Amino acid sequence: MQSLPLAICSINDDESDADSELTRQRILSAKQQLGNKVMILGHHYQRDSIVEHADETGDSFLLARKAADSKAEYIVFCGVHFMAESADILTSNKQKVVMPNVRAGCSMADMADLPDVEACWNELLNECQLDDPATRENPDSPAGKGEAFLVPVTYMNSSADLKAFVGYHGGVVCTSSNAAGVLEWALERAGENGKVLFFPDQHLGRNTALAMGYQEEDMAVWNPMSQPDWNDLNTSKFVLWHGYCSVHQRFTVEQIDNLRKENPDALVIAHPECERAVVDAADASGSTEMIRRFVADAPSGAVIGVGTEIHLVKRLDAQYPDKTVVCLDPGVCPCSTMYMIHPAFLADVLESLVAGKVINQITVSEQIADDAILALNRMLSIPIE
Repeated sequence: MQSLPLAICSINDDESDADSELTRQRILSAKQQLGNKVMILGHHYQRDSIVEHADETGDSFLLARKAADSKAEYIVFCGVHFMAESADILTSNKQKVVMPNVRAGCSMADMADLPDVEACWNELLNECQLDDPATRENPDSPAGKGEAFLVPVTYMNSSADLKAFVGYHGGVVCTSSNAAGVLEWALERAGENGKVLFFPDQHLGRNTALAMGYQEEDMAVWNPMSQPDWNDLNTSKFVLWHGYCSVHQRFTVEQIDNLRKENPDALVIAHPECERAVVDAADASGSTEMIRRFVADAPSGAVIGVGTEIHLVKRLDAQYPDKTVVCLDPGVCPCSTMYMIHPAFLADVLESLVAGKVINQITVSEQIADDAILALNRMLSIPIE
């Protein structure tokens, strides 16, 4: 397992006002020259100086849809590496996906790699006496009576080779927008005595399953760094990988309590990547898209505490001046890897495209893409919340 980057606690750009405006004009000029040959996708967690240039903004689910539907020759993905990989898989061979900074990864995605997942998969099949959906004639069909399968589900925050693993073994990709629908899909294909292997984020898996009516005893955690507890694993319905988001891990019940002490009528919404106690203490939980709707629907004058990345929170506060939207974490920590997408890098990529040179292209091999697209297309067929 790779070491994890620490969250950075600053949201100030490192350019002067003059340099920032120069960079902005470079981007605008290059975009104008490229016209409809380019589409810029910006994740909600990007800074404002990136979002202002995005043709489409959204969470990873919506941006995957936008990439799949786009006819642009160049897709410039202002997000992290796994998102750009998914865009390359979903677009045609004539289209090229590029990133402003290829170093923008995801610490959560790094917590599960293919060798560790394959080892877990094989042990679960053998020890729990489960079948591999890949052995079925049609892995997309619900399990028959008496059948017991192990169905893999990977969060969008995972590498392309893990998405390919999931696609090959009859599984599906999920995002926080459609996690409940995905788990229902997976459970139907696992069968009454089957299991769902969910990775890499344990909290999204746990919070979604609990919201669906399952109990803690229906879940077991798989930690690749420790010996399995086969008593728990054999009796579980969900096997959750021991992974988490370094940003959402920072939110606590104490932060919610402090907000409500100062503002007794405050509303609180948390991302489902937060720990269970935080989600339970909040008034609502949901994806970035649901968080946006929650703030939009809140009454005028409301104080709303949000447990997610600071750039989205500040943008919502500016968008709704009749409401006070605050981040639960007083440390104000953005996603350190999303923050690697700097406007200067975006300008460099666009100007290179204007000059006819493609830099920072993200490519997924045909073999991996063929299996991964099965899992991604299953994801896209399942409605969002």
